[in-house]
Amino acid sequence: MNLAERIVASSQPLPRAAGAMRPVRISDAQVRRGGVDAVLATCHAGTRRLRLNYELVGPEGAPVVFVAGGISASRHVAANPLAPESGWVQGLLDPGRTLDPSRLRVLAFDYVGADGSIDAPIDTADQADAVALLLDALGIESLASWVGYSYGALVGLQLAVRHPQRLRRLVAVSGAHKAHPYAAAWRALQRKAVALGRLQCADAQGLSLARQFAMLSYRTPEEFAERFDAPPVICNGQVRVAAEDYLDAAGAKFVARVGETAWLRLSESIDLHQVDPAKVNVPTTVVAVEGDRLVPMADAVALIEGLGTRGRLRVLRSPYGHDAFLKEIDRVDALLATELFGPGGQLTPGAHAREFSGVVA
Repeated sequence: MNLAERIVASSQPLPRAAGAMRPVRISDAQVRRGGVDAVLATCHAGTRRLRLNYELVGPEGAPVVFVAGGISASRHVAANPLAPESGWVQGLLDPGRTLDPSRLRVLAFDYVGADGSIDAPIDTADQADAVALLLDALGIESLASWVGYSYGALVGLQLAVRHPQRLRRLVAVSGAHKAHPYAAAWRALQRKAVALGRLQCADAQGLSLARQFAMLSYRTPEEFAERFDAPPVICNGQVRVAAEDYLDAAGAKFVARVGETAWLRLSESIDLHQVDPAKVNVPTTVVAVEGDRLVPMADAVALIEGLGTRGRLRVLRSPYGHDAFLKEIDRVDALLATELFGPGGQLTPGAHAREFSGVVA
């Protein structure tokens, strides 16, 4: 099958998971939430002493799947007994889902620099090395799979290059081997908005504006046409368009939970990212989204071509663009079922159902 055929085949409707297993109730004993001290030799910021905060949910001894999101994602992927608040991709770990932590162990961590403690360039290679240190500390020899979205996909690619023995499969969603110049330009303007806010002693306003710019790059004109096709209004002598309330709310919500230094350095990290696809020797599924303006289809195809026989391309058609992973939960779940449990996947539903038992939820 040539590349064009692979693209067409992967655009077909996604199947649901086969061999569904009964979910079991997660107990406090099956949740580990903490941190490990580490010394990390970074690419651009020297050697740093760090605290790597993580969350590990699921039955002891089950295969471990690492889930990593965008630069504002955290170790808290979904609610659990020790942390009942919603996570950054809550629905993807619901009972009966492919990543249901009643039958897998789901691991996530806070990115290096997410606490704002490093005011220096941070490389995706630093994140991959930190993951290897975390796995050592937790006694995890190898991951069954890495599921990475956006920045998480970049870190997964770096992990596959720098520490290929630590993962058996990679699913890279909306991420490629290098930054696209158009996307890098978007992020550069966002960082200038933060810099301007600092000059005006309006740090929060600068970060809020940067987030609002980012939302325009994450989503698509089609979605905005459907949601905000309303006439502008005049308010206090100024024209206000329909999408402004949405953008203002997105900016305020972001400022309340993310610091400027952390965001700036992790934004830069995306643009520093470089991986040679030929050096990725782990079976890799690349998931591209039609309409993703930050990681266009051409970049996904270039990555697949570099991966050769180790790569497989899946395509999602979605009005949500770069944010499809967060919005298209049902379709992403079905895709993960195929890639992790289907032919060529590293996980076997039947074996896990026999090995792990518990109270039926």
